[in-house]
Amino acid sequence: MAIITEEDEIRADAQSRRSSVEDVEQTSPGSPPAEAPQIQRSKLENTIITTSLLAALFLAALDVTIVATAIPTISEDLQSSSGYVWIGASYVLANAACAPTWGTLSDIWGRKSILLATLIIFWVGSLLCGVAVNMTMLIIGRAVQGIGGGGVNTLVNICIGDLFSVRERGFYYGLVGAVWGVSSALGPVIGGVFAYRASWRWCFYINLPISGVGIVVLYFVLKLHNPRTPMMDGLKALDWLGSLTVIGGTILLLLGLELGGVIFPWNSPTTICLIVFGVLMACLFVLVEAKHAKYPIVPLRLFVNRSNNGAFATCFCHALIALSASYWLPLYFQGVITASSLMSGIYILPYLLATCIMSAASGFIIRLTGNYFYVISVGMAIATVGFGLFADLPANKNFTKIILYQLVAGIGVGPNYQSPLIALQNNVEPHDIGSATSTYGFIRQLASAISIVIGGVVFNNKMEAQQDKLRKALGPKLTKMLSGSSASSNVFTVAELQGEKGRVARGAFLTALKTMYIMFAVFAGLGLVASLFIKQRQMSRDHQEHKTGLQSLEKTRNRGKE
Repeated sequence: MAIITEEDEIRADAQSRRSSVEDVEQTSPGSPPAEAPQIQRSKLENTIITTSLLAALFLAALDVTIVATAIPTISEDLQSSSGYVWIGASYVLANAACAPTWGTLSDIWGRKSILLATLIIFWVGSLLCGVAVNMTMLIIGRAVQGIGGGGVNTLVNICIGDLFSVRERGFYYGLVGAVWGVSSALGPVIGGVFAYRASWRWCFYINLPISGVGIVVLYFVLKLHNPRTPMMDGLKALDWLGSLTVIGGTILLLLGLELGGVIFPWNSPTTICLIVFGVLMACLFVLVEAKHAKYPIVPLRLFVNRSNNGAFATCFCHALIALSASYWLPLYFQGVITASSLMSGIYILPYLLATCIMSAASGFIIRLTGNYFYVISVGMAIATVGFGLFADLPANKNFTKIILYQLVAGIGVGPNYQSPLIALQNNVEPHDIGSATSTYGFIRQLASAISIVIGGVVFNNKMEAQQDKLRKALGPKLTKMLSGSSASSNVFTVAELQGEKGRVARGAFLTALKTMYIMFAVFAGLGLVASLFIKQRQMSRDHQEHKTGLQSLEKTRNRGKE
């Protein structure tokens, strides 16, 4: 009886939200064209599938940051300083630009085939990077890696949405969030260990056996609907213009942000043109999706719902702050309290552990209680406090503050890696889960790339503003090394300075980092405000797997015309 009542509530709730502008989402629960009976899997099969998905995700997420500490060694070994920026940028650009397209591809050809394709692309990219003989080959390999990695990030989330009921997903998405937290924090440490203890090539070789095993396991174990769409029919159905505009716009915008202030001045024609044309391409993409696309990559109906927009905005703000901790805290450890690369990896463990534990715990809480609203909003509130506390990081090794502040920030960040995605999926129709999830992944990847850029801009500008004070204490040569974009790359020079020179230089570093974390605390506060627009809805324990393929897409399109 309780189950019937719960389903009645779900249908009534769904009916109440399908009004006016949201009529395009109307569908009848359990309609044959969109859903199929759930494929039965044993607990062992679920465990194997989930483990394989998480392992693949770990590698794709790890490659965002693993080269951060290895780039100087790579540049020296390949005798190319000009490729310094591109080693990291090529992966991030390709990862973010292709993310929205993967959801539509999986809607046409099925989740399993597209997931396996992304893993193979990632494997090939990793191999190219590992055997690279020059910087050009490495950058191409990183771009191929990024294309595959973006697909892995998106398809893992979509597959979990297809495998489990919305109530059960909380637990599994909690594990996904924990993987993101671990990979973000461990990436620079693992990269540094490989670069200085073995070879930087192992940053890429490590992907080959793990992802290779994952491909084989998922091929035999992953059971999801396979529409068997003919290749030519699928290619004709693709939103080619939408794909080109979103990929082009993302690449132009991120190129402008990545190169601005590093290779070209922010006010240079090159930087301005890249950013302006990137924005124009984004506007063109919206126009294409609204007026031209038969099967749009990003259905604009996703953005007419306040709760959906709250989830997207929370995701954006969370991605901005989450990466800032794992990316910039090592700079504090190495530049201010003079820790080695290895010790900085140990010092960041409180943030790492708190993030992972809270991410997994939040998934369990959502599955147990069926409530995601308080998990999201309370998490963002604690994160706001935690990043505000980073503005009080000490100039010496006061481990009470260092550990406590990281714990608070990690407790706040952990719950929101995937909780907004649960809220989003619970608020859209089954046929929109693929596009909604890929859009969510695109927003997260875009925000992560922007996070590094704006953090660097604030840090560099604050270091530049302290040049007069530094020049008096350090002289012109050292001051030039600590000016603008040169400051963060000379972190070990700062750590080696003794006496008054060391105190002044480390003080300037700390001031710049504190200013940056005040900004990120503001972003966390904006995320808290955005989370208040997310609406709590009943979470069903029942599950019917969504059918993919052109027939399903066509029926969704026809419902949109009614």
